[in-house]
Amino acid sequence: MLSFCSLLHQADVCHAYQILKKGGLKDENIIVFMYDDIASNYENPRPGVIINKPDGGDVYEGVPKDYTGAEVHADNFYAALLGNKSALTGGSGKVVDSGPNDHIFVYYTDHGGPGVLGMPVGPYLYASDLNEVLKKKHASGGYKSLVFYLEACESGSIFEGLLPEDINIYATTASNAEESSWGTYCPGEYPPPPPEYSTCLGDLYSIAWMEDSDVHNLRTESLQQQYKLVKDRTINGAYYGSHVMEYGDVGLGNNHLFLYLGTNPANDNISFVDESALKLRSPSTAVNQRDADLVHFWDKFRKAPEGSPRKNEAQKQVLEAMSHRMHVDNSVELIGKLLFGIEKGPEVLNAVRPSGSPLVDNWDLLKTTVRTFETHCGSLSQYGMKHMRSFANICNAGISNEQMAEASAQACASIPANPWSSLQGGFSA
Repeated sequence: MLSFCSLLHQADVCHAYQILKKGGLKDENIIVFMYDDIASNYENPRPGVIINKPDGGDVYEGVPKDYTGAEVHADNFYAALLGNKSALTGGSGKVVDSGPNDHIFVYYTDHGGPGVLGMPVGPYLYASDLNEVLKKKHASGGYKSLVFYLEACESGSIFEGLLPEDINIYATTASNAEESSWGTYCPGEYPPPPPEYSTCLGDLYSIAWMEDSDVHNLRTESLQQQYKLVKDRTINGAYYGSHVMEYGDVGLGNNHLFLYLGTNPANDNISFVDESALKLRSPSTAVNQRDADLVHFWDKFRKAPEGSPRKNEAQKQVLEAMSHRMHVDNSVELIGKLLFGIEKGPEVLNAVRPSGSPLVDNWDLLKTTVRTFETHCGSLSQYGMKHMRSFANICNAGISNEQMAEASAQACASIPANPWSSLQGGFSA
């Protein structure tokens, strides 16, 4: 279920495109996946325009629409990355047609959960599948080096224990394997979005690397220097923020950003400084990315005139979102108790494996477990991704699909009549 509150991810993607374009890359070498329902959305206070910071200009203009709407799904993403044109469905047909001397940059932003990344259409992207695709790209001589910047909750879990260190891939993630990432420039923050906006404008990790890239000569700044700056800016205080992580071949961190992003000639005389003034731009507070939709609905409700259709709509959206969250949380908790007992249930579901271990032993069983839950209890939706560790722990404990089906049927008598629970968009696995 998509809404205007997904502005933060699409604004990030558009901003990233503008950096590459100003850096001198040609459109033929840039591939954009974006649902593209924001610029013309009826809730957008500036029709046809997308901004990524409070005083920022339009980042939407000129962005290629390679894969939009129903074309933005995991299979197309994998096909494009592997350079496999015949596996594509729809879209521009553009793929990463690269060879052994090429440097590739991948930037991905969406909702996430342990072991999974969101896709607007179809099943989640699963960590095991993504890492297999990356290994396949390496085995085919598809690049000299590949850099992957990943923005999502629990994004460290996508690479932890899965991404090899010897295939010339350097990845950084917005958070470690156990924590949320954060939205920024949100209503109620300082600096806030313009008053007519009721949603976050970007994600903290993404804003950090992009606002750094906007103003420096990227011929002289290394990946490692940017990683440290982004890490400092994203943790920002004891009460919120996330731990930016690095995975894979960290030796590639010595490479200059120019190899991957190009560089804006206007910044030729602006070299990187460790104590960057960018830290001063860090907002005073941030919003847990998983709550960005609630912030949007609440702010919309707060601003709407009393008794207006807009206020009624916003109130309905808040109540539906809260009701769905309670349903998912309670259902997963009850399934844990039915499978492992009242005391042991929460203990098993919340267990975290040692650092460096993959989330689950059998990824296919994890997908089956998710489908079984959704068959009886309804869609997890982007919020329910937070429970993927619980499903992984159910698999790791040796629970069969039959046992899972029985517990799910007991926990959920029916699927709630709530748009967030609807399976109309298909299963998450």
